[in-house]
Amino acid sequence: SSPVMADDCRRQGFELERRIFELDIKCASLRSEKQDDDYLQNASTILDKLKSFYRQGGETSSLPKLLQDYTQVILDITFYEENKLVDQEFPEDSSPFKIQQLLQDLTEPEVLAGRLAPAQEVQSVLGLELLECLYWRRGALLYMYCHTLHQRKQWIKKNKDTFLKCIQEGVRYLMRMLQVRNSVKLNDGVVLHDTTTANFLSEGIFSDTHLLTMMYIGEMCFWAVKYEDCSVDTMDRKEDRLQFRDIGTQILNKYVLACEGPLQGQGWNTENAKEILSILQ
Repeated sequence: SSPVMADDCRRQGFELERRIFELDIKCASLRSEKQDDDYLQNASTILDKLKSFYRQGGETSSLPKLLQDYTQVILDITFYEENKLVDQEFPEDSSPFKIQQLLQDLTEPEVLAGRLAPAQEVQSVLGLELLECLYWRRGALLYMYCHTLHQRKQWIKKNKDTFLKCIQEGVRYLMRMLQVRNSVKLNDGVVLHDTTTANFLSEGIFSDTHLLTMMYIGEMCFWAVKYEDCSVDTMDRKEDRLQFRDIGTQILNKYVLACEGPLQGQGWNTENAKEILSILQ
């Protein structure tokens, strides 16, 4: 490899190292708020391990492992911050900024993996579970935010576009989560190619999180349709909008099929899904 490439590697190694030491400072400051938080405790333990690796002049031969540990730290720290927002019921003034910040933090592992290991697929560097988790966490954060906003009718009247944008972004992340293992095939934003649900299950693809993801997508599509229909939006902006009605219908149908078929008796409720389907279809 050329000296330039070696230089590149070193510089990128530094980038990860710098991020790890920044996160360590952040984690310590959050722990001063809540000493006994399990997630911060876990993040702190991993950070100690990473710091000692760098202090011993660590070699980047173990780049995927470093990036996976780094990703776990991000997941733990952001989980603590996210819970704080949820407990405060998403304060109106500070939430948009904090949410952008959290989404950015949760996007960073992918970006870094792409930059530091350009020859490899991000999912082979981070692993399927972590990648799914990063999409799930971003989508679920936006779902919870939209769920709260949905109850602020006056706010929505004035901020309909912002609300629909949040829904769109949330649905996109959740759809990506379902795509990581190809558990739901997508085509240009619309779900097609119905592999039978039983097939998914025999491959062990449906976790509780996958089912919850489908339900979240259905609800968010329902909110979007509700507000889009009474939106005096001009036609030219519609192109980049997701087909909420189609997506919601197809995903919820899959959800109902799974819950009433292979997962019958596992305690999954389909009433809400069916109610939304009757409105969407």
